Amino acid sequence: MSGRRVTATVALGALCGLAWAASFRAVMSEFAGSGSTVSWLDTFGAVLLPGVIVGGLLGWAHTIRLSGGRRGWRWLGAAPAAFAIAPMLRPGAIVAFATQGLGGGAVAVALLAIGGGFAISGRGRLWARIVCGVISALLIVGVTLTTFGIAGPRLAVTEPRGVWVALLAFSLLILLAIASSIPFRPVIEARPADDVGVAASERRDGAR
Repeated sequence: MSGRRVTATVALGALCGLAWAASFRAVMSEFAGSGSTVSWLDTFGAVLLPGVIVGGLLGWAHTIRLSGGRRGWRWLGAAPAAFAIAPMLRPGAIVAFATQGLGGGAVAVALLAIGGGFAISGRGRLWARIVCGVISALLIVGVTLTTFGIAGPRLAVTEPRGVWVALLAFSLLILLAIASSIPFRPVIEARPADDVGVAASERRDGAR
């Protein structure tokens, strides 16, 4: 794969990651209600930037997969961990996580993304994929159902707003797990350029 195509794919992945993170930030705002605030550090540094990084890394993994893979590239499967790491870099975040559990949602998102991606990848031991799939599914369902109780009557299951936020959270988490499966999937062996050229020439000759 040419360098230009790799760059374009990584850029597209980063854009998708930004769109995903911005959408999930909207879910977080709905959870917080009127107490939601937007700041450079918490919003851009802890949510949007990790989304760009994760999307770019998964885009890169896609290009590697289509090129037959390379040594150590499977480690890109840990890319969603950025969603858990970035919030912990804020001042006092680790203490708040240890004492109050603040930031646990970000950790859950990272775990369900990695575990869910592995589970649906089609590679690895079946029992391990089943375990990861069950855990990830429970986390996704848990986050979705939490929507109806985290903000009181405003997001109740009987309210259109509550159902909308729950569906938004559910769909975003499913999409993240699907995208996160890229580094775990079987590689597609790249054919030498000469073989591709010969095959194309043979097709043209056969069409005459």
